Amino acid sequence: MRITIRYEASWRNSFLDGSNNKPLPKGGRTFVGSMTTLGKRDNQGNYPNFIKREITHDTVMGILNRLIGDQRKLYQSRNCPKYFFSGLEEHISFNDQQNQSEPINTETVYIRNMEGNTDQNSFTGMIKANDPVFRSDYSNIFWGVLTLDIENLCRFIIDESFQIHSPKQFDPLDALQKLDELNRLKAIDVETVKNALDTLQKRFSDVAYKIVDNKIKPIELYCSALYLQISRLSQKYDVSLALTKNGGLAGISKRGYTPKDFMDRYTTGSKKPIWGNPYQLKERRKGEGEVVSLLTKANGTLDILLNIPDDKAEQLKRMIDDAGVSSFYLGKKGLAYVDVIR
Repeated sequence: MRITIRYEASWRNSFLDGSNNKPLPKGGRTFVGSMTTLGKRDNQGNYPNFIKREITHDTVMGILNRLIGDQRKLYQSRNCPKYFFSGLEEHISFNDQQNQSEPINTETVYIRNMEGNTDQNSFTGMIKANDPVFRSDYSNIFWGVLTLDIENLCRFIIDESFQIHSPKQFDPLDALQKLDELNRLKAIDVETVKNALDTLQKRFSDVAYKIVDNKIKPIELYCSALYLQISRLSQKYDVSLALTKNGGLAGISKRGYTPKDFMDRYTTGSKKPIWGNPYQLKERRKGEGEVVSLLTKANGTLDILLNIPDDKAEQLKRMIDDAGVSSFYLGKKGLAYVDVIR
């Protein structure tokens, strides 16, 4: 017996972890299709969350069960004592022929994310420019740390008597813009800032600065310098209103900053939820440059071959006709339908 399935735009990627052949975890399967998660590498340098899928024996058995009207998970059907294909699965094979003449992954797909994640770089509400950290007697001296070049920044870190003279009055957007500029600076040799880095490591012994190839990103020094400055200013000013309940700077750690957390403190609204993102993986490959991998959509024909007794074949044909399934998904999405049963 042969059942020919034609399909279009069949998704060949998965954005959920775990297996469909096991009971759902209590909290459901985890969404791994966000931009942040897709870009995470494992110890071998691979991208385990960019999951590719092909048609397998389980896919075929899921289709056959769907065609006879069984909409349960495959593992549930297999565990049923009246499972129709019990003892027959080993006699079922398939041949998947993708249409190579049509492009299969030139379209960017946007995935709907309902986990309640928030945008890293956006905010909502009005900006509270009059927050004490921006409108106090010490504000210009505090944020002036960000206006120093790297040489004077090192002098400031090492020498407590170093005076900052900054006429610029910052507001939340100015501070965030300056942090973004500093974050784009290239890593510098550790030897050029060794004394300043040693001072910071003694002052903040719990902080593990990220040093790669004997280089460090300047943003780590600037953020630590802000903490150093607020500590020095606390000896002369009341800086309690500028700090969070935990005694830190909102959205700024001693090694970096997070825009959404920073602006959450200085806006009237809450963090901006993310409701979706393009499913794509950007990676740099040696000799190729930046390569963008998109979600694959395949078109083609699937032939399911059943080497089963005639009476079983007739019964299966009758059950398929009675169920009257017109179209169904092949994989997560797409359009599939029965073309011919012989």
